[in-house]
Amino acid sequence: MVIKSSDMIAVFYDGQCGLCRREIDYYRRVAPAGLFDWVDIAGNAGPLALFGISESTALRQLHARDAAGRWHVGVDAFLLIWRQLDYWWLLAGLVSIPGIKACARFCYRRFADYRFARLTHCQLALENDRRA
Repeated sequence: MVIKSSDMIAVFYDGQCGLCRREIDYYRRVAPAGLFDWVDIAGNAGPLALFGISESTALRQLHARDAAGRWHVGVDAFLLIWRQLDYWWLLAGLVSIPGIKACARFCYRRFADYRFARLTHCQLALENDRRA
């Protein structure tokens, strides 16, 4: 199991994406110690395969698993992270408002698809998943 402790939130991110890596590095710096298990799944989506999540699916959107074992994908994964961080919980509250959340999900999915289509390692993962 990837989660180091039952009390930790596992965050599965694309470490080969410069934007993704910088954002996660920022969260690592500001997050309380021992709360998150940051898992770079670029090139090793094995931890998510245990849950039936393909490499290309994992690379397309941020995935997180809370301490209770519930999955959060895309905007919902960011909300899970932000709720744990000083000051960021305010943004989580704002983005959680139904109309804003729907808009954020739409925009994130479009951006995630755009990013995924342009990164070579993501396209290789998609091709590998299609062959499997």
